[in-house]
Amino acid sequence: MITQDEITAALGRWGDAKVAISRAYEESGIEAARRVATAHLDSNYAYDQGPVLFKPTMASGEQTFRPTKAGALAYFCGHSDSYPLDAGFAIRGWRAMRSVTSAIFTEGDVAMWMGWVILTDKAGAETKVDKSFGYKRDATGTLRIVLHHSSLPYEP
Repeated sequence: MITQDEITAALGRWGDAKVAISRAYEESGIEAARRVATAHLDSNYAYDQGPVLFKPTMASGEQTFRPTKAGALAYFCGHSDSYPLDAGFAIRGWRAMRSVTSAIFTEGDVAMWMGWVILTDKAGAETKVDKSFGYKRDATGTLRIVLHHSSLPYEP
């Protein structure tokens, strides 16, 4: 059974990766950011097992959904001819991430988390995003993201 502590750790790794990608970009440029982002995708997402159900916050049209690793990398780092609308969500100067859990569902080797992710940039500004993550434990025992849905909070 996947535990709440494992989910909390997985969320922390996700946030730490956004900070690491931002710092790599600022310190060494886009290729360094891509290397860090690729390592993050390889160690935290299940793209090597099949499509990941990934709906990024700021994606639209025919490229709204990103079931491939190439689509996720483009979303995180931008600078992609194949995804020209992507500005690079993970290269926006992030310095910290915290999460607020709404609910967690677990059953066997599958877990789902829903809540808010609040990212803080280097100027101290916060971006709050509605998130849902689905995790599946792989053969090595690692939690892998198989569902990543993100949207901006509704503001009436």
